[in-house]
Formats: sequence, structure tokens, C-alpha cells
Amino acid sequence: MFETSPSTWRGELAATLRLAGPLAAANLLQMLVYAIDVIFVARLGEQALAAASLSISLFGLMMWCFSGMTGMVAALIAAELGRRRHAVREVRRSARMALWLGVACGLLGMTVCWFGHEVMLLAGQEPHIAERAGHFLRVIMWAMIPMILANVLRSVVSALGRPLFATAITGLAIGVAALGNYAFVFGNLGAPALGLEGSALASVLTAIFMFCAYVAAIWSNRRMSRYRLFGNWWRSEWSRFRELVRTGTPVALTILAEAGLFSGAAFLMGLISSAQLAAHTIALQIGALAFQIPFGIGQAATIRVGYHFGRRDPAAVGRAGWVAIIAGGSFMLLTASLMLFTPKLLLGIYVDTEAPENAVLMSYALRFMVVAAAWQIVDGLQAVAGGSLRGLQDTRVPMLYALFGYWVPGLGTAVALGFFTPFEGLGIWIGLAVGLTVVASLMLWRWSHRARLGLLPV
Repeated sequence: MFETSPSTWRGELAATLRLAGPLAAANLLQMLVYAIDVIFVARLGEQALAAASLSISLFGLMMWCFSGMTGMVAALIAAELGRRRHAVREVRRSARMALWLGVACGLLGMTVCWFGHEVMLLAGQEPHIAERAGHFLRVIMWAMIPMILANVLRSVVSALGRPLFATAITGLAIGVAALGNYAFVFGNLGAPALGLEGSALASVLTAIFMFCAYVAAIWSNRRMSRYRLFGNWWRSEWSRFRELVRTGTPVALTILAEAGLFSGAAFLMGLISSAQLAAHTIALQIGALAFQIPFGIGQAATIRVGYHFGRRDPAAVGRAGWVAIIAGGSFMLLTASLMLFTPKLLLGIYVDTEAPENAVLMSYALRFMVVAAAWQIVDGLQAVAGGSLRGLQDTRVPMLYALFGYWVPGLGTAVALGFFTPFEGLGIWIGLAVGLTVVASLMLWRWSHRARLGLLPV
């Protein structure tokens, strides 16, 4: 991937797409892995689904934050390769410390999961649902460390120019998840019928499979094996560890700020009406699916910009970032058009759009889709611009942008329009759009003024 440094916009676009394509595909496949769990648990009844949903919300939020923190290893490795193409020792040190950090994050997450029952009660959940969620979390918590470590290795192999590993392994994980749920939820293939906990066990087995698959792929690949990524795993490199924590912690807090806004929006929607909450959930799911593409482009931007940052090539840094930003914005322009002009086609994936009992839900969902079309573009821009800034190892100020944009104008507008005007749920969605627009504008401004702000290599 980094054998040459494209000196043209076309060359940089080709390099970015070669990297972004497999990563975006892996993101979409990962959503399918999660969907399989929901499909099996839904057959256990409403209470089981509610307990699993609450548990996965907590577990998934921690996983997303920890993966964002440890994923900064991609930017460090890309910069090291830019400085010195055969930086075997430096790459190994960064990978090793990212794995150490992954274990530390996993242990913290497991501790939270162990007290999941108490967390659910503090959140005001019904006692019997909280109890079932607590049992579920005490099983799925064993997936935390292997899942984080698998994400670290995914970031490493992508930075080393093998993003197809992520696509292939995530694709295989779909089969493992489906087989595990089939066996342990209902007691097939000679396995015990564990019900809800069986789905959690399937998630643990899937996480272990993904981690082992990355290890096997790295050992068996000729280019990867020369880095000896698992050699001297006991040796500490505390300066590198601190660098990962310093740059990765703001990424985790940025993710928490955005996730908190959207989780808060669902809570606010539930205070208005169940029909609007259902419409919100479906419309948001469509938006989340489309977001996986610019998310993958943003991951590629972190690596491409990081590589040129290490080479101390400001012109190439600019090309890499702008190519990714334009590509991400262009794709989201396409999805925005689909949401605006063919909303029923997209909503039909989840509900029967012509059924009389869904008439109220559809009326709200169609309104939300108009706003979703408007914020698709800014959502893609903020994701890719943020990824480009991470390539410059600039994460602290973007974190402040996210905390401000999502929680002040974003949440403030949602509350004001949702509860003090006739807009109700539509007002909450306008608030989401405002938050995303503010953050995207600030991220793009910072990227555009990267030289004046001293973010480029000297």
C-alpha cells in the first residue's frame, strides 16, 4: 500500500479507495454480525430482547470507545512507515503497546459488565429486566478483551496495507455468530439450550475466533510475518504507550459525545410517543447503515494522512485529506438523494410500508427521512475530516469540538424544538442535524487551517 507515494490527485484517490473499500465492507459486515444476534434473541420474547438490547447498548458503547482509543495505533504505524519504510521495530513496538492498552481497556470494561445488574437498576430499568441484563453481561464480558484485541490487529494490518484481511475475517465471523446462536440459544447440534445467555456465549466465541483469525493471518502472511508483531510481547515501551493514551483518549471521548447525543435523542423521543420512537429507531438504522461507508473512508484517511505526515510531505498530506473528504461527501450525497426521493423503498426493508397499522409510524418516519437526507452529507464530512485530523495525530481539539457541537447547539436545539414547539420528534431530528453541522464545520475549518495552526510536520 505504501510502496509509492502518489504525486497526483488521481493516484491518491486510487490509493485511498483501495484502502477504504475493504474497510467499509468490513464495517457493513460487522453490522450484520450484530444483526444476527438480534434475530435469534428476538425469538426468545419481548423481555429477552429488551434485556439483550440494554446490555448490548452498554457493552457496545464501551467497545466503540475502547476501539477508537486503541485504533489510533493505525495513525502511529502509518507515520512510522512514512518516516522509514522498513520501520520493523517501530511498528512492532506500536502494535505491542496497542495490545497492552487493549487488555487494560478490556479489564476496565469487564469490571463494568460484572456490575451490570447494578448499573441497570441505577438507570431506572425494571428489576426483572435488569436482572436478566446482568446475567447476559456477565457472560458477554468475556468477549471484551478478544474483541478489542481483534480491532487492534485489524488497525495494524490495515495500516500495513492488508485491509482485505478485515473484510475476509469479518465475513467469516458472520458464519461463526450464526452457528453459535443456532447451537447455544435453542440447544441445537448437541449443545445445551442456554437461551439469552447462549447468545452472549456465541458472541464470546465469535470474538475469540476473530482474534485468532487475525493472529493466524499475520503469521501466515509473508509480508506481515517479517514484522514479528508478537515478538517480545512482555517488553514495555512506556513512551509509546503514553502516546497511544494521549492521542487515543480524546478519540474515545469524541465517540462518547456523539453516541451520547444519539442515545439521548432516543430517550427524548420516548418521552414524546412510542410511535415516534419506533420511527426514529428505523430511520436512524438506515442512516447508520449508510454511515459505514464514510466511516471506512475516514479510517483510510487516518492511514493515508498519517503516512504522508511521517514523510513530512505537507502537499501530500493535503491531497490525502481532501481526496478522502470529497469521496466521503460525494457518497453521502448519493445516500441523501435516496433518502429524499425513495424513502419508502428504504423503509420497506424494515416495515411493511402499506400496512394500515404502520400508517402513523410511516408518517413520522417519512418526516425524519427528510431531515436525515439533510444531515447525511455533514455526517460523512465530519467523520472523514475527523479521520484526516487523526492522521495528523490531532485529537484533543477535535474532541472539544465534538463535546461542544453535539451537547450545546445539538442537544439544546433538540430539547427546545422537541418540547417547546409543535415540531416534537421532528424538532429532535433537527437538533441532531444542527449538532452534526456544527461539528462538521469546525472539523473542516481546522483541517483547512492545518498549516496556520501548526499541525503539519516541519
